[in-house]
Amino acid sequence: MTAPKKEIRIALIGNPNTGKTSLFNTLTGMRQRVGNYSGVTVEKKTGTWTMPQGQEVELIDLPGTYSLSATSLDERVAVDVLAGHEAGQTAPDLIIVVVDVENLRRNLFLASQAAELGVPMVIALNCWDVAEKKGLQIDSKLLEQRLAVPVVPTIAKHTRGTLELAKAVERAIDTRPKLVRPKWPESVQTALSKLHDELITQRGESLREGELQRLLFDRNSAVRERLESTPEDYEPIIKATRDQLYKDGYQPDAAESLLRYRFLNPLLNDILERQALLKHRSKSEGIDQLLLHKFWGLMVFIGMMYVVFQSVYTWAGPIMDLIEGGVGWVQGIAADALVATPMLQSLIADGIIGGVGAFLVFLPQILVLFFFISLLEASGYMARAAFLMDKLFQWCGLNGKSFVPLLTGFACAIPGIMATRTISDNKARMITILITPLMSCSARLPVYLLLIGAFIEPRYGPSVAGATLFGMHFIGALLAAPLAWMLNKTLNRGRSAPPFVMELPHYRVPQISLVFHRMFESGKEFVVRAGTVIFAMSIIIWALLYFPRPFEVTSAVARDLGNEFTESMHQFESEEAFLEELSKRTDAAYLEQSYMGRFGKFVQPVFAPAGYDWKITVGVLASFPAREIIISTLGITYALGGEIDEESDDLRSTLTNAKWEDGPRKGEDVFNIPVALSIMVFFALCMQCGATLAVIAKELNWGWAVASFFTLTGVAWIAAVLTYQIGMLFV
Repeated sequence: MTAPKKEIRIALIGNPNTGKTSLFNTLTGMRQRVGNYSGVTVEKKTGTWTMPQGQEVELIDLPGTYSLSATSLDERVAVDVLAGHEAGQTAPDLIIVVVDVENLRRNLFLASQAAELGVPMVIALNCWDVAEKKGLQIDSKLLEQRLAVPVVPTIAKHTRGTLELAKAVERAIDTRPKLVRPKWPESVQTALSKLHDELITQRGESLREGELQRLLFDRNSAVRERLESTPEDYEPIIKATRDQLYKDGYQPDAAESLLRYRFLNPLLNDILERQALLKHRSKSEGIDQLLLHKFWGLMVFIGMMYVVFQSVYTWAGPIMDLIEGGVGWVQGIAADALVATPMLQSLIADGIIGGVGAFLVFLPQILVLFFFISLLEASGYMARAAFLMDKLFQWCGLNGKSFVPLLTGFACAIPGIMATRTISDNKARMITILITPLMSCSARLPVYLLLIGAFIEPRYGPSVAGATLFGMHFIGALLAAPLAWMLNKTLNRGRSAPPFVMELPHYRVPQISLVFHRMFESGKEFVVRAGTVIFAMSIIIWALLYFPRPFEVTSAVARDLGNEFTESMHQFESEEAFLEELSKRTDAAYLEQSYMGRFGKFVQPVFAPAGYDWKITVGVLASFPAREIIISTLGITYALGGEIDEESDDLRSTLTNAKWEDGPRKGEDVFNIPVALSIMVFFALCMQCGATLAVIAKELNWGWAVASFFTLTGVAWIAAVLTYQIGMLFV
């Protein structure tokens, strides 16, 4: 009986913007699985690649990186996978290094570093068509001879060269070709030998030659975190070898680049020729004259962002209405089917279906936003926008890479937080994650529309109402900048923002299939991540709003309507109208007696300085899992039913006429303009999204998630109190 064939694992690495992901999608036919590397938050893509002879291999798409210096999260993942330190996995059987033909020397620097880890290699010379258009001629056969590994020209987006690449990989799996490596000077060899003796021979550390080089050449290599020895043991050893290298005439931080390029330069002689007749300015450079201009570039950016957000609201609106109607239809079916068991009916219809529907309704906006983000990234514009925004972010300790996550946060904080994985500096990434929830996401919009429509527009007209809505969207953004500055001073100890280095990719016509594929994957990840949390929290909030249900409530409500049904009938058009009113008032009374209602009354004095009565307080508390829940909660507390929306005239009229029921302000109006502004400011700043909290915990940890929750809630409370107290001075 023959043994089963060993599964072949191949890693795909390369610099950013080399077409690595396009090649990965082409080779796998987008049959990929997306997840996170064990213990870290960098996205992992794996797929199945079918070889010409029918064998299937696993292809791993590693994060794009310029080097294996292993100081950032994505670089560390690349080193861990290539060195065989990924949890439960060995080193890959082969590496495919995707090289941009136009930047051959710099791209081969990464290949040279990867070769030190001892894994067989194949070079894919990608973007061959772009090179030909620019008059670049490369002797790939001569390059293959000098590097001692297969070199295959490819054009990923047109699938050209992929068959040749597959055949080269099949041969390389058997022959295991290794890239030529530099011969280090005696000083470097001595330093590496000392590290080997001290760390591997004496202390039993599991490190490859390439990882020893990372310890020697990199000032703060993440490889140190994997050492089993304590810092007190290994730090003196590393310091001694680096000091000795310095005494021998080599600056450790610069030695690797100097020596590797000194090794690569002769290998690339006569490999690349550029035709002189094509030295005129490229179309890409001409477009950049406009898009990177200090003024006109900013104007184009603002116009483009206006189109994006206008589309998010207008395109998604009809689909959101359809989903909302579908959720209501399913709730109605569930309610009718379970009418004999009221508690189960409420759990299924209101708790589960209503709770899950509350976040599914925003899925169209997420999909539309990611469609545009994917489109802008694939075309090459997003890198220009990040470059344009860099100077605006520098003063608060961030750089242009924070732009895309913060922009995404205006639709939903969840994909915005997930987008921070592209930020290489860990502290900058952490700060961006913590301030992203301050961007005014679409879930806040119903609250703004309700209160502006009820109190601002009737008194000051649509122009002031529109300005108020615009202002509310940017309150969080205005606070985010100083908060980022304070976090930078604390976390980075005042260290300036890391230098923003980004290669501007060529402008390309996006592949629509890949754009839609990424949009689908982002939407799926949003549903999976947010849906599980919302599902759990919806049940918890339902229970707090449902229990206990004292039997006396219904009879007490009936007595309020009239001791006898016949005496109260003249107030209603029909028996059905009476029963509907009885049901609404009963729900309101039950909510008041629920655990959430009781807790709302208990903590109401905390919110009294912001002008909130117990009903507003219950609405605020019930909205912590998802902001938009306040609309239905207010509908229940004011006996209007939970099916109303922010445009309900009944709800607006009821809020306008609501009175304080007890306390020193009994009989006074609950709502006025300062109270409305206070509520909107609170919702603009507070962390009222359980799904966002869970995503922060997954990307950082629960400590930071909880700290973020209490910090933003505290800031929101202070801002709401100040808004109300100052506003009352003018009333």
